[in-house]
Amino acid sequence: MIRVQQQDFSVEHERLLLLRPGDSGACVTFVGHVRRFSDNPQATFLLQHYPGMTEKVLQKIEQQAQSRWKLDNTCIIHRVGELKVGEQIVFVGVSSPHRAEAFAACEFMIDILKTEAPFWKKEGDQWVEARDSDNKAAEKWMR
Repeated sequence: MIRVQQQDFSVEHERLLLLRPGDSGACVTFVGHVRRFSDNPQATFLLQHYPGMTEKVLQKIEQQAQSRWKLDNTCIIHRVGELKVGEQIVFVGVSSPHRAEAFAACEFMIDILKTEAPFWKKEGDQWVEARDSDNKAAEKWMR
């Protein structure tokens, strides 16, 4: 399941949707939050995307994870629009019969999302480039 949306999401609701009762032995989720990027408590974070293309890239990431590991369900939710410090921005969830596959698939999906999905971030009045640490995290999956 892929969703790009402005509204917030319920982690517990999304986690329950991932489970396949009797089959899912593990459920791993990642939730990213907007970090403080300025001393100004009123500073905003703006996230824009390329509609249509963004969803296709996220679907490709999900498909890659599903082809690499035995998974029951996967989910990527990414918020766009104006967000405030502390708000949820991204949810990546995976259920699988086994924990090792669930952990690996979840980590893979967020690492690749951070470098390949067409999102543009603006912190306050400054556009933000991808971080070297994000690129290095994604590189380990390309071997």
